[in-house]
Amino acid sequence: MKTIAVLPDGYTVRPAEPADAEALFDMLAAYNTAVFGYADTTLLEVAYCIDMPGFDRMVDGWLVLAADGLPAGYATALGTGDRQLIDIEVAAKDPGVAAWLVDRTVERAQEMGRERGHADVTVDAFVCRADESLRAQLSDRDFSTGTSYHRMRIDHTGPVATPAVTPDWPVGVVVRRGAFDDATRRAAHEVINESFRGQFGWAETPHEAWVERLDDVPIFEWDQLTLLEVDGRAAAVRQCNDKYVETENCGHIGMLGVLEEFRGRGLAKFLLRDAFALDAAIGRAGTILHVDTNNPTPALGLYLSVGMNATVVFDGWRRVVPVA
Repeated sequence: MKTIAVLPDGYTVRPAEPADAEALFDMLAAYNTAVFGYADTTLLEVAYCIDMPGFDRMVDGWLVLAADGLPAGYATALGTGDRQLIDIEVAAKDPGVAAWLVDRTVERAQEMGRERGHADVTVDAFVCRADESLRAQLSDRDFSTGTSYHRMRIDHTGPVATPAVTPDWPVGVVVRRGAFDDATRRAAHEVINESFRGQFGWAETPHEAWVERLDDVPIFEWDQLTLLEVDGRAAAVRQCNDKYVETENCGHIGMLGVLEEFRGRGLAKFLLRDAFALDAAIGRAGTILHVDTNNPTPALGLYLSVGMNATVVFDGWRRVVPVA
């Protein structure tokens, strides 16, 4: 492993402030466009992430400024659950700045682990496969790839048939659109936790924290959550949001889960085609989602079977770091 990097001369670092949102958006959009062809973020998202619940921008984020005062790099370390799993994000064009940011985020992850009394922490980074520079930085620091994610998209060139008039309508299923009461939210959260348990990078959160986070997310409303019930039991859930409305005029399925005992009944395919129909009906150009290719269910094959195609590949990089 390399020695700890030093921030190159001519740069300074400080926490990001809400007033930095526009300049930081410009930097991140330019960085993403150079790597995989488009901005992949919005000013609204950047402003939210600077000061979102559960993230302490004073100690968990680093904004690197060039000599002209403009952002030249940004990184965050976000602890989930009991802070034994830490997600880091790094963006910087200068390899020296990127190296310093990777080292600083790992160092902060170790600090989080010590604060909670852990012997080690797991540090995850999700990186576009085309970002060769950042991939090299992680590899040099003993990270290794644990899984890959495909961004899947289907285009809507006209009206899409609703699942109610196709053979895929699951018999005996009750569809509950929207989660406006506590009982529905609890049922949906339980399905999400159970269906994603054990997958790469997944950490369960207490119900109240989950509700608080979603309440605060500016691109999500509770009417975008759909719950399927089978024989009176919550069986599957789909959570959508407006992440790609501004940038691509597309709907986004942020999460789709089916309990193991209800798999193989067409519930996931129904939720997908239902989302396509809803998006097409309101004039969306398409629908986007991300799939873990190491998912224990054959999710990638399912998405391909309903007409979705992969557009970008991201890799999940992981390193287990002792905190001492």
